[in-house]
Amino acid sequence: MSHTAHIPSHRKPRRSASKIALRAGVAGGVLSTLAVAAAAGTANAAEPVSETIEMPTLTADLSAQIAQSADATQQAADTYESRAEQDAAAAKAAKQAREDQAQAEKKAEAKRKADAAAKKKAEEERASRATERTTLSTQSTSGSGASAATASDSAAPASGSVGTVISFLKAQLGDAYVMGASGPNAWDCSSLVQAAFKQAGVDLPRVSQDQSVAGTPVALSNIQVGDILYWGGAGSAYHVGVYIGNGQYLDAANPSKGVVIQDLSGYPASGAVRVL
Repeated sequence: MSHTAHIPSHRKPRRSASKIALRAGVAGGVLSTLAVAAAAGTANAAEPVSETIEMPTLTADLSAQIAQSADATQQAADTYESRAEQDAAAAKAAKQAREDQAQAEKKAEAKRKADAAAKKKAEEERASRATERTTLSTQSTSGSGASAATASDSAAPASGSVGTVISFLKAQLGDAYVMGASGPNAWDCSSLVQAAFKQAGVDLPRVSQDQSVAGTPVALSNIQVGDILYWGGAGSAYHVGVYIGNGQYLDAANPSKGVVIQDLSGYPASGAVRVL
């Protein structure tokens, strides 16, 4: 036996083939697993099915929500604008209404003043006519008989509405009566009355039938100087004349008399109307 037989060797023992094969197998399995995992990872990375499908859906929903929000905002803005326009229109209408009311009140006040002035003027004119009639009646009663009454009435004033009518009529005394004539030197009953009142600014109808209803009816017991007398029915009168006071009237009587002054007692009238 060698003297070194019991000395342990310092050389590493050789690995057995079975261990090497085992380790190689383990390593190969690990590598295979890694390869499969890598392949699976590569496949998964290439085809992210669930994520690729869901992302567009989420994006579309978000866009719809944004659009709805924008529409709601626009609708709110439109509503506010409409309310603002309505408020402005209401304010404008209220202002216009106030202006119209003020204008209406101003016109009403002006009308009240005008009516008051017209009423005062009418009262003054009525008082003036009453004075004229009183004067003419007094003048008519101062004489006696037809000739005295004629002389007194000739002095009637030529101013004033009633006085103007009476003065014109007396200026035509002695003119002829001609049916259908209208002056200046020949008349019929209604043309003479029409022309006389025209001097006072009163437009009367041409014929006696219409003149008998042209004014306010007056009872024969209350007639005054300047009232129109008619014979026949109201609206169908066949003759007219004008009362001059003292129970007398002036008319274009007929072709034989012409324009004359006559007594009512000799030929009573049927009715009377007042236009002045």
